[in-house]
Amino acid sequence: MACERAARVPLAKRFRGAGSPDHYRRLGMKVYTKAGDDGTTGLFYGGRVPKDSPQPRAYGAVDEAQAALGVARAAAEDGSEVEELVISIMRDLWVLMAELATLPENRHKLDPGATLATAEMVSALEQHIDDLSERFDPPTDFIVPGQNIVAAHLDVARTVVRRAERETIGVMPAADSLAVPYLNRLSDLLWTMARWHEGDSLAARDV
Repeated sequence: MACERAARVPLAKRFRGAGSPDHYRRLGMKVYTKAGDDGTTGLFYGGRVPKDSPQPRAYGAVDEAQAALGVARAAAEDGSEVEELVISIMRDLWVLMAELATLPENRHKLDPGATLATAEMVSALEQHIDDLSERFDPPTDFIVPGQNIVAAHLDVARTVVRRAERETIGVMPAADSLAVPYLNRLSDLLWTMARWHEGDSLAARDV
């Protein structure tokens, strides 16, 4: 994630084709910069850290979660509720990555809802969980993933989100950030989405 370059581009524009060769050509940039050849990476609003330090691990895990959700989106039916919900989550994850890639001394520069997670983002996930939970009978036992392809991809994304949550705990102070609560609710939502999409889940006791 080229955070220093990304900081120069409005977030809304980064949603459209960000990371593609055409995106960088439009900005007059090359895909590669060689700036990270020394094992460091640039952060949002400045600063460089080793690529294996806590911040890159945290926003890198969120990036992986977004990619996993992209696979779920590709497997979902075009225009479906699953696809629409996944896309809205993916937009949120850009916000989290920006926040996680910002040094504490630059947090005051973040924009709530655009580069900073908000309480409204967390409550929106809770509303989705409550809504979906009313549409099916949740399993009361451990389930065996893989009842259908979309649910299986959602479960994979859920496990990546859990790892992102663990990585984020060591980066974001709970008093100053809603990134951890967001990821916690997101994993719950993805579990709920997977079970809803399955309809009848296979219980572990039946295997």
